[in-house]
Amino acid sequence: MIQSLLIANRGEIACRIIRTARALGIRTVAVYSDADSDALHVRMSDDAVHIGASPARDSYLVGDRIIAAARESGAEAIHPGYGFLSENADFAAAVLDAGLVWVGPNPDSIRAMGLKDAAKERMIAAGVPVTPGYLGADQSPERLRAEADAIGYPVLIKAVAGGGGKGMRQVDDAAAFADALQSCQREAASSFGDDRVLIEKYIQSPRHIEVQVFGDRHGSVVHLFERDCSLQRRHQKVIEEAPAPGMDDATRAAVCAAAVKAAQAVDYVGAGTIEFIADASEGLRADRIWFMEMNTRLQVEHPVTEAITGQDLVEWQLRVASGEPLPLTQNELTITGHAIEARLYAEDPAKGFLPSIGTLEAFDLGVDVRVDTGVEQGSVISPFYDPMIAKLIAHGETREDAREQLADALDEAVVWPVRSNAGFLVEALDHPDFASGRVDTGLIAREGKALMPPAYPSEEALTAAAAELAGPAPLAGFRLNASPRRAARFLLDGEAIDIDFTDAEEAEEAVTTSVLISEGGQTWALAPFRASGAAAGGAGDGAILSPMPGRVIAVEVAAGASVTKGQKLLTLEAMKMEHSLVAPFDGMVAELNAEAGGQVTEGALLARVEAVD
Repeated sequence: MIQSLLIANRGEIACRIIRTARALGIRTVAVYSDADSDALHVRMSDDAVHIGASPARDSYLVGDRIIAAARESGAEAIHPGYGFLSENADFAAAVLDAGLVWVGPNPDSIRAMGLKDAAKERMIAAGVPVTPGYLGADQSPERLRAEADAIGYPVLIKAVAGGGGKGMRQVDDAAAFADALQSCQREAASSFGDDRVLIEKYIQSPRHIEVQVFGDRHGSVVHLFERDCSLQRRHQKVIEEAPAPGMDDATRAAVCAAAVKAAQAVDYVGAGTIEFIADASEGLRADRIWFMEMNTRLQVEHPVTEAITGQDLVEWQLRVASGEPLPLTQNELTITGHAIEARLYAEDPAKGFLPSIGTLEAFDLGVDVRVDTGVEQGSVISPFYDPMIAKLIAHGETREDAREQLADALDEAVVWPVRSNAGFLVEALDHPDFASGRVDTGLIAREGKALMPPAYPSEEALTAAAAELAGPAPLAGFRLNASPRRAARFLLDGEAIDIDFTDAEEAEEAVTTSVLISEGGQTWALAPFRASGAAAGGAGDGAILSPMPGRVIAVEVAAGASVTKGQKLLTLEAMKMEHSLVAPFDGMVAELNAEAGGQVTEGALLARVEAVD
């Protein structure tokens, strides 16, 4: 068994790996950037090595520094987690060349499945069904457009080296193809260093089904059943579950057998996931489920598989990397109950899911479900990394048991002042289509408004909080022939609000600062009114302000240019996501203060549009 392990990652997955390694008696070494010097994964590990500046490209993506850290710390093995360098074949090869143990598949397997076009060709040869599309070497815009036209819209443009929802664009008609292609290629080049794409038929009623596979160095490959990851927003998974709702035994056997065949085709070793897309318009049927891609690493959603099988997949990884055979045979693996996982992101649904950063002054996710996280109260959410701050996983005898457990846990979540999507997740779990198992990848796009959490707390919550702030003395006094009326003006998240709390129970003493209101996964702060406490006004109509700290990656207009309402002006990148800023109305760009590659702060005036008569 491996004796010392360096985790080439951060956050939730680094903490997750450390927990299993510690249980196995393995010494752990963390790596960290400037932004993560006091991070939870650093404090949990037995040793830690600084590897560079805060941006991932200067630290977690620099393979040479990670290998040097392993040598410096005496670690004999490297676990890449997910993301960053986990599917980088050259890094895996460099780890092996350095005489270290790589906790992952062979570099050749990563290469074989890492490029979507080559992977699909290999699957076709292996007899695994694949989605109709174009995988050709001709990457000219004209050829790609012609292939998309021939396949028929809607289509998906996907980065050949992509993954995790990055480098992917849905195109509904020919007119939108050129812009979507350009955006996809730019994101692919930035994220993966490879701007090549493939074109795929977009399935109208799609479900995302994936199968967990595992191989060892003795030629054995097994599957640990399927997961359903259909609830997605902008191609990013939001809620995952296992097993897949509506999956009968015959279909499960066929899909899982195809996944094992796919893994065997590349001599796979370690944890991997075979991803399929299903046309669910007639339910889940084996002849309407096609291979999409393989992720040659541990998945974010692996805990739901652990829950239904009772297995620790990180322990499996470490044992396989140590040369041991798989812990169980296929016949020894069974499904018990149902598990659902929700990804808690630091983002504000009320502001278009923009990432939210800051210090977690309050952070409480309870103890009724499994919580995998890399932060705690007092941790800082920075703009440098993925906005996921935790995963909540519920396991029950039935799907309904797991769904109710998870919804209850999220309902009670407290995250402040960083915004989170907990309220959105509660609404998604409670939506009738999800509750009944009628889910596909378009559910959130179709039902977006219905899934938005309330903008304000309930009247009951507001009056109770106001009474706590007011204390025993009423804020408004005597009324002739009537009971004293208790009402006042307060600040709710900095905005003035009048609250009548006459009927609320009096508090024994007043709170002089603020009260947190937590309800339905949402958290607000109610504070005494102060005239100077109101939030500053905006910069005026036509002012294009940066909604977050980030980097300008594209400027589409020049000063003095005429623009139309909705026209893209520039694109920001923050927390691994692109955000387009558009013209609020027809007019002229009167001021432009941004250039490609520049870093900007939240609230910075990037451009100003003036209306033209």
